[in-house]
Amino acid sequence: MKSTPGKKSKAKESRQTKTRRHGSKESSLRVVTSAPRRARTTPPVTLLTDFGNADYFVAAMKGVILSYIPSARIVDITHDIPPQDIEAAAFTLLAAHSAFPKGTIHVAVVDPGVGSDRRAILIKAAGQFFVGPDNGIFSYVCDESKAKVFHVADPIWFRRPVSNTFHGRDVFAPIAGWLLFGATPKKIGQEIYDYVRLPPLKPEIARDGVISGRVIHIDHFGNCVTNITQRELTDKMIVDGIRLTIRDHEVGTFRRFFAEETQANKVFCVWGSAGFLEMAAKNGSAANQLKMKRGDPVVVTRS
Repeated sequence: MKSTPGKKSKAKESRQTKTRRHGSKESSLRVVTSAPRRARTTPPVTLLTDFGNADYFVAAMKGVILSYIPSARIVDITHDIPPQDIEAAAFTLLAAHSAFPKGTIHVAVVDPGVGSDRRAILIKAAGQFFVGPDNGIFSYVCDESKAKVFHVADPIWFRRPVSNTFHGRDVFAPIAGWLLFGATPKKIGQEIYDYVRLPPLKPEIARDGVISGRVIHIDHFGNCVTNITQRELTDKMIVDGIRLTIRDHEVGTFRRFFAEETQANKVFCVWGSAGFLEMAAKNGSAANQLKMKRGDPVVVTRS
């Protein structure tokens, strides 16, 4: 049976009304219609913040993500990043992300510039997605993998209204939700190339072979993680003899694992699980022993 012009007009008006609902899931769904269907098992979403666990912040972010996909699997990397410590967050994300499967969505929020004109970004790198503020928090991941970075500016992808003090809930969690729903980075944002970077992760190597690195992280045990990898410092170089200097101290002992060192509190070098050269102390803190802090220079020369 043919529909009357009045019915056609009402249907058209209904479609127009739905399209005008910016910020609602209904209007955004129209933008995602070309996305593939969701798989039976959606990829995990990780959260990394400096929020701690005493307040409602983490739960609110999880609630927003679950409002998009109630069956979403959410993993807490940590919420104990020191407040506003972007470098600590960048290292922790670098060390943790490779353990997750392809397609994982990492939401990282250590955001001293929340509410300002700093951008919200979405990154595709290492077969995974990274969502958070454009303040360098994803620098180390981008240093290690080919990355495409997108600026997300259209409020259609955000929760409304957007709080000036809680973009984790109102901006970044919704972006993760839309990724779970099948939206692609190209639909959500505009590709950019001028994103904020921390100092390069790779150490400098002089013509005479001297490696100039730095401490990039001090963990819970007082182990000092450097930015030196086996790409710069090979096993052959170690066998031939090298000298590592930090804060006027020399560390010349290399161990394969912690228990191989028998002398208590002696500082030695070991390859850590994240792939970086670390300084550790048997049953003690290398950071305390050598009075080291993040950013201290580490120099490796041939003996």
